[in-house]
Amino acid sequence: MKYLILTVITLLSFWSTMGQIENDTIVKETDTKYREDQFYFAVTYNLLGKKPDGVSQSGFSSGFHLGFIRDFPFNKRRNWALGLGLGLSSNSFNNNFLIYKDEENNYGYIVLDKNDINYTKNKFTTYMVEMPLQLRWRTSTAEEYKFWRIYLGMNLGYVVYNSTKFKGDIGSFKDDRIEEFNDFQYGLTLSAGYNTWNVYIYYGLNPIFEGISLNNKSVDMNAVKIGLIFYIL
Repeated sequence: MKYLILTVITLLSFWSTMGQIENDTIVKETDTKYREDQFYFAVTYNLLGKKPDGVSQSGFSSGFHLGFIRDFPFNKRRNWALGLGLGLSSNSFNNNFLIYKDEENNYGYIVLDKNDINYTKNKFTTYMVEMPLQLRWRTSTAEEYKFWRIYLGMNLGYVVYNSTKFKGDIGSFKDDRIEEFNDFQYGLTLSAGYNTWNVYIYYGLNPIFEGISLNNKSVDMNAVKIGLIFYIL
């Protein structure tokens, strides 16, 4: 009986030791391999920068962005990383910059004056495939999922579809696939915050349109987006 008890105690000690080694191994592996791969969803208020004289915005111009970002930590603590993602977005801009077709189906551009033309809607919209690139800093650990973050980077976008809509005294009309929209649009991004809630800012580095002018001046309007971005593990 004494030998049986000693045998049982020895086996229990062995299993306990092995269990501790396995747990330590699991923790060690978690500490060295965890990533902050994330789905994201952003809602933004869209502004036009570098507007020509007379161009203004009205109403709420919205943007919606969603996608996935893969995380690539590059230091031992894993609080610094690179992020590479893929996503989709829609971006509308309510304004008084009218894009229209003349009798020969050529596009023209004018600034609307409500004293001359009464209208209730004039906007253009772009739909893009996006690729965010980020330098990421955060206070996360392998066990902590609520943390502070600052992500700096760029967003590269390809416009897969564009459209314009107008409704006013001169009628209602819409157009799409306008060649003067820049197919490639890119800009600087900043997202910062704690846990799920984060401020998001985008500043476009190139114009929304290409090769168009107003009053003999090039139209170099760019996109500026301010809103909230939500990261979901």
